[in-house]
Formats: sequence, structure tokens, C-alpha cells
Amino acid sequence: MAKKFSGLAATRARGRRQALVLFLFGIICLLAAWLIHPSTARYPIGLLVLGAALFIAALLNPYRLMAAGWLVLLLGIAVFLFYSGHISGGQVFPAYIIAMGVALVVIGLMGRRGYIKAGAVTPGLIVLLVGIILALVVANRTPPNFVSFMLSLWLPAIALLILGAAYTLVSLRE
Repeated sequence: MAKKFSGLAATRARGRRQALVLFLFGIICLLAAWLIHPSTARYPIGLLVLGAALFIAALLNPYRLMAAGWLVLLLGIAVFLFYSGHISGGQVFPAYIIAMGVALVVIGLMGRRGYIKAGAVTPGLIVLLVGIILALVVANRTPPNFVSFMLSLWLPAIALLILGAAYTLVSLRE
């Protein structure tokens, strides 16, 4: 006897699995940041780990977090290359613009395939947030430990736990 499941039930299950993966990655990052304390001077991986976790979670439900995953992952790669010394200071802003441009091209292609709706504002909000943060860093208007926080595992731990909680609430409400 076969049971038929509705598309809504499958979408709800994917959303719950995605929330669980976000929580799991958040807990792993929290434990690593708390117990291991990797040096941000040698391992500037905070934004890169956040982007990789978002991207992996987006693979479970490609209709959520895929745009954010691409943008943060590619920006995380550019940030890692700069802070690890592979990109010079004069090339950091072009590297950020190239990373955002590649991500926006991929997001546009995903929009054509139907993974992202026409009214998606997430890419614009992330680019705006990056611009504001970079302007504050250049103007030296950030708190003293802000850059080291962004490069540490505390950033992905907190962000992934918040996203996991938000997506759990959304999946329960659906």
C-alpha cells in the first residue's frame, strides 16, 4: 500500500532538514570557536565557513538560501585570499567586486531556471550590507575587535544558529 505525499509536505520536510543542518553547522562552529580558538591571523575563515555552510544548507532546499550562499561563499573566498596575503591591499576592492559580480551572474542564471523569484531582495540586501561594512572599516568606525570577529568562527556560529532558529520557526508555521 503506497502513500502519496503532497508537494507541501515534501517542501516542509526539506525546510526542516535545512534548519537542522544550519543548527548543526552552527553548533560545530560554536564548539570549534570555543574549544580550538583558531588564530584569525593564520586562518581568516569566518566568512568563508559561513558561506560554505549556507551553500551546503541551500543544496538541501535550493529555493532557500541559494542566493545568500553564493554571495557569501564567493565573498568569503575573496576575504580569505586578502587576509591570508594572497591578494594585495590595492587589489582587495576589485576582488570583492569580481566576487559579487560572479555571484550575481549565477543568481541571475538561477532566476532563469526558477530557483529564485523575480522579487528576491536578498542579493541586494547582502551587497548593501557588505558596502556599509566596508565603508565603516575604511573610515575606521568599527569597534576594535570587529575585523577579528568577522574572520573568526564566532561569526558563522552566531549567524548559523540565528538562521537555524528562524528557518525552524518558518518551517513550523508553514
